[in-house]
Amino acid sequence: MGKIEPKIFDELKVALSSFKGKYFVGEELNRSKLTDDLRNYNEELIKKLFEIEFIKKHFIKEVAGQSLFQIEQLEEAILYNDYWDTSYTKYENRVGLASKRKFLQDSQDIVLDFPFKDGVLTASMTKEDREEGYDEAFLNEVIEKDEIDRLFDKKIFVNVKRFGTTFSNEESVSFDKETDNLMIKGNNLLALHTLKEIYTNKVKLIYIDPPYNTGKDSFVYNDKFNHSTWLTFIKNRLEIARELLSDEGVIFVHLDKNEVHYLAVLMDEIFGRKNYVETITVVNNPRGRDYGGIANVNEFILVYKKHQETELNLIEDSSKVFKFKDSLGGFDVLELRNRNSAFHKGNRPNLHYPVFINPNAPDENGFYPISTEKDENHFIELLPKKSNSGIELVWRWGKPLLRENANINAVAKKNNDGTYSLMQKYRKNQTMARSLWQGAAYNSFEKGTNHLKELFDGKKVFSFPKPESMLKTVLEIGSKEGDIVLDFFSGSGSTLATSIKMNRRFIGVEQMDYVEDVTIPRLEKVIAGEQGGISKELDWHGGGSFVYAELFPKNMGYLQDIIHSDSIEALKSVYDRMLQVSEADEPADIAFHADLSKIDWSEGFVENKRLLIKLLDKNGLYYNYSEIDDKNVRDLITDKDYSFNKTFYEAGEIHDKI
Repeated sequence: MGKIEPKIFDELKVALSSFKGKYFVGEELNRSKLTDDLRNYNEELIKKLFEIEFIKKHFIKEVAGQSLFQIEQLEEAILYNDYWDTSYTKYENRVGLASKRKFLQDSQDIVLDFPFKDGVLTASMTKEDREEGYDEAFLNEVIEKDEIDRLFDKKIFVNVKRFGTTFSNEESVSFDKETDNLMIKGNNLLALHTLKEIYTNKVKLIYIDPPYNTGKDSFVYNDKFNHSTWLTFIKNRLEIARELLSDEGVIFVHLDKNEVHYLAVLMDEIFGRKNYVETITVVNNPRGRDYGGIANVNEFILVYKKHQETELNLIEDSSKVFKFKDSLGGFDVLELRNRNSAFHKGNRPNLHYPVFINPNAPDENGFYPISTEKDENHFIELLPKKSNSGIELVWRWGKPLLRENANINAVAKKNNDGTYSLMQKYRKNQTMARSLWQGAAYNSFEKGTNHLKELFDGKKVFSFPKPESMLKTVLEIGSKEGDIVLDFFSGSGSTLATSIKMNRRFIGVEQMDYVEDVTIPRLEKVIAGEQGGISKELDWHGGGSFVYAELFPKNMGYLQDIIHSDSIEALKSVYDRMLQVSEADEPADIAFHADLSKIDWSEGFVENKRLLIKLLDKNGLYYNYSEIDDKNVRDLITDKDYSFNKTFYEAGEIHDKI
């Protein structure tokens, strides 16, 4: 259905005014109440609507001499039409699981639908905030479609510092994109988009340990996310993270049983099911629950490549004994025919092709040379064997990959009946155990906590930090020295610390205030040569540096002030600053839907706290780099930070302060 002319709204208001306030609060139409009565076929309401000429013309259809009221189309117009003038702050559109633009409770269809374009996790959320009963720190916002570019535009950096023994006294901070480590404080979704222009296809390995969505853990994030909201929250970040991964890149996502199965489906969609590598089981508590029931002893790491052809540096199993040996070392073989009949000549014709065997030159292991082309030596033609039901199966490798690996990692084997099979060689570094950290893992997890306590004079500054020994295994599998490692849920900095010690470059992103009290001090101690974690194993004695920068908050600053307000007077003070220009602040960006005159302070502290949060335009949480030369913005930035931004974004000459 096309757009309805605004005339319908005026006619509805006139017709419904006779209901003496039933469908109005003040001058505002209560759309929620109206649509509820429409769904229930309220006889009094339907009778009144039939008196409206516009309704009869556009929503009543004559079929076989009968009048059909198209109630669903009218409901859609009332709920979703862009012209509707109801105050955004008073009544909101419904949110929930939907199919074909109808909510599941109104439909017989079943489908999972992400209800939000984006989820924004506020800064400085602490356990104390939760204990006070304020549970809206995770904001679910429908971002206006025409504002997405502004939301994801690169941001201004402020409070830039370089940490490292030889750089601590620098007046200005330069940044070398080829060698420097980077730590960003700010919303990780927006930080990732800020990095997009510079680091697309540059990151070799991503490891993240996101909120688990348990609803009860002591992680400093408020991770009591609604299930579908949590999936959207992760989806937004994984989509941009994939763009940052290099073509040979790999991502590890660490979580527990609560969301692992749902996230695997989501990652199949984002990274491609064929790029799934493995679900690693991490045994973090072999004792489980000592009081009965099914013990929960594991966490999981989902591993995906960006491209299927990428080879990982997988961990060698020293106990593995291989049957065969060639110039590259020990190996075993497995058949290169795909035994899954779901893949066959009909739907994978590129994987069904002849391979030619030289039967006269077996190697020292008794295998025969192969070629993808027939010649005087390679003349025995081999096609994938059919399945027992007669389906023409295919090879697991395409022809170009087989040509590249012929007689190096692919050979032919002669069977007892005189036929041949195409075989793949697999070696120590081509196997992955499903439980890489079985046994000693629990001790290493305890060591992660103890290590952090030692660094901070016995204080418990972070719950359940991941151990460096585990992260060392991850980095060994997916990266080499000099590669870039990204962690955009940096937490206490375990990934970053491990990266420095293993001579990898890192990019870290963390939004919480503990980045200043825990993450940064920990990295300083690593640079100074602290001897915990994997330091002794790697003979680590310190070194390196990193640049720290913060996304320049605009509405994010107001958002923090609102969240931490503890009285109606404090809220009014923030509200005044949001609207008024002063030397210290710029006015807040307010959602264009909002009618500020509708704020009723008598509704109380909690209601108005939520209301002010809804008023803030979430597209303007931070200042965009495009604003850096605006006079009001430029005056808020130090010359040092201004210079860094210009250098970081390679924007040309550094201009004098306006």
